[in-house]
Amino acid sequence: MQAMTPFQESVDIIREAGGEKLDLCYQCGLCTGSCPWNLLRSFLVRRLIHQAQLGVVDFASEDLWLCTTCRTCVQRCPRGVEIIDIMKAMRRVVAETGAAKVPDSLRLTVKNIAGAGNPLGQAPEQRSDWAGSLKVKAYTDGTDLLYFSCCIPAYDPKVKRVAQATAKVLAKSGVDFGILGNKENCCGESVRKSGNEQLFQSLAQKNIETFAGAGVRQIVVSSPHCYHSFKNEQPYLAAGFEVTHTVQYMAKLISDGRLKFTKEIKKKVAYHDSCYLGRHNGVYDEPRKVLESIPGVELVEMSDVRENALCCGGGGGRIWMETKKGERFSDLRIQQALDVGADVLAVSCPYCMLNFEDSLLTTDKSNTLEIKDVVELVQEAL
Repeated sequence: MQAMTPFQESVDIIREAGGEKLDLCYQCGLCTGSCPWNLLRSFLVRRLIHQAQLGVVDFASEDLWLCTTCRTCVQRCPRGVEIIDIMKAMRRVVAETGAAKVPDSLRLTVKNIAGAGNPLGQAPEQRSDWAGSLKVKAYTDGTDLLYFSCCIPAYDPKVKRVAQATAKVLAKSGVDFGILGNKENCCGESVRKSGNEQLFQSLAQKNIETFAGAGVRQIVVSSPHCYHSFKNEQPYLAAGFEVTHTVQYMAKLISDGRLKFTKEIKKKVAYHDSCYLGRHNGVYDEPRKVLESIPGVELVEMSDVRENALCCGGGGGRIWMETKKGERFSDLRIQQALDVGADVLAVSCPYCMLNFEDSLLTTDKSNTLEIKDVVELVQEAL
């Protein structure tokens, strides 16, 4: 048998790692024209895909790690090329073969997740500390709902308020829910998108066994990344859990008359469509319905919304990588919120919250705009 050439070997590795649709691309360049990176710097997605087709990818290039998996290019591709899968496959080649160096901050974060089950490297025993004195019960078989907070609201001091507000809203609505605390692990969605397939599979299997062993049937989540992974990606998909994002669950509670408001919030609120709740999963109406139901709230729309919403920059593992000042999508989004006179930029994703909070610190308008999760606004109005 004739030995494979380096070209054939490189292309085959990418295809086997998830980039099977390489041949569909006919180099129209619409992906490059759609990519939000080109609002701030040059990022030729088309060229990177072409290099993958030819088997001449520079695995040491920074370009390999820029993609935020926002799905704008996939949504607009005339050939249906799953560009995210190709990017993930190229990253997987690096992660699994050592073809180049993984960015330091990403490497350390993945190490934390592998060792402690969360990106911050905090002790698993502290995962439920956010609940404090809220008297959130441990999930047991027969409990109606598992609340899975995501690692960021569980551990990050700046975002714990999201998990706390969620617990208060669920309790106020009379929902029978519980948490699994230190039995939970990172969902692994961003781990997979950054090329670490083996770790993703390990995390998924641990979570599936934990959920099944506890008798979990229905899960509500704060993060669109957990939502996407549990709902759409194998092996979670095969496990058959019913998964709902908090904005969807609150919309139903309002519709059923279980969530009733007693206070007004007289503020202009702009809602940011997260990539993984919006473009990846088509959830656009429920968060707006929730916000419009809050007495006093005036919902204002930014220039790029729904399927055209600007990414915050945190997907695809980018939340764990360094982004230079002047190259942050979140800075642009903050300005869009200010341009429509918003008092609050409402989010439904912990990654978006972190990025917007950081961007807000660098503006001179930090006293005129607040970043809040939709669930925080709901809790304030109860």
